[in-house]
Amino acid sequence: MDRFHQLKVYVAVAEEQGFAAAARRLVMSPPAVTRAVAELEDQLGVKLLNRTTRYVRATEAGLRYLEDARRILQELATADEAAAGINSEPQGHLVVTAPVLFGCYFVTPGIVDYLNRYPKMDVDAVFLDRVVNLLEEGLDVGVRIGELPDSSMRALRVGSVRLLLCASPSYIAQHGLPKHPSDLLNHTIIASKAGSGAMNWRFPIAGKDKLIAVKPRLTVTTNDAAIEATTQGFGITRVLSYQVAKQLVSGELKIIMENYEPAAKPVHIVHREGRNAAVKVRAFVDLLAEKLRSEKALN
Repeated sequence: MDRFHQLKVYVAVAEEQGFAAAARRLVMSPPAVTRAVAELEDQLGVKLLNRTTRYVRATEAGLRYLEDARRILQELATADEAAAGINSEPQGHLVVTAPVLFGCYFVTPGIVDYLNRYPKMDVDAVFLDRVVNLLEEGLDVGVRIGELPDSSMRALRVGSVRLLLCASPSYIAQHGLPKHPSDLLNHTIIASKAGSGAMNWRFPIAGKDKLIAVKPRLTVTTNDAAIEATTQGFGITRVLSYQVAKQLVSGELKIIMENYEPAAKPVHIVHREGRNAAVKVRAFVDLLAEKLRSEKALN
């Protein structure tokens, strides 16, 4: 059996965590999928998948092989595209990830523009308020806010955002302004679990990074809920600047204690492929980078 076919089948089974689901994805019969994986394991002399009646999971060796298999299949697709011509039209499937509100405000319009330009493409948008491993989760392009610990990704900086405290004019008029981070212990705090450190806010104080253990009266699971409660005058919250850009322009919210803000966080577009990225990836990254760099809320 063709090795590239075996790799394609194995990747589908590992990602779908099941033979039946992989068969549907590949439009193959389940026995043919099972046979392809079994033959691959026999040829390698290695068990790639643990199988039970309830689930299919890659073994430790299988996970390493999955990473290599994805890379090989991507390089083959890239070679095919190069042979077809550098200006070939993007076609196929793209999976994009970003933080929830960032994806809603800035990435979705870019995806719609991309799909309108390239009718042979379809896109899955995965918006999550956690760091996603593109390779492990089979994603093509992501937007990350903050420093990049993963040097294996190709990254393109497109802007920066601030981590700031804000409150409504009505709250400020009724309760006054905190002057120092420690004053927050005497104010009504609204915290969002969508961001890291929901209960532990750090501030640069006297040249050092110091922790203030705030005690929220309201804790929510989404940033937009925290912003809504703050806009209604209930208390003070801490969010990224792009998340409240509209409210700051309209005057519904005010920034407070700017002199205790940490350094701005960079915004990057990241993707797995190198300089010879697939046409579909390269076209999307170029389009999204142009859009994000023109956003006032990010620059």
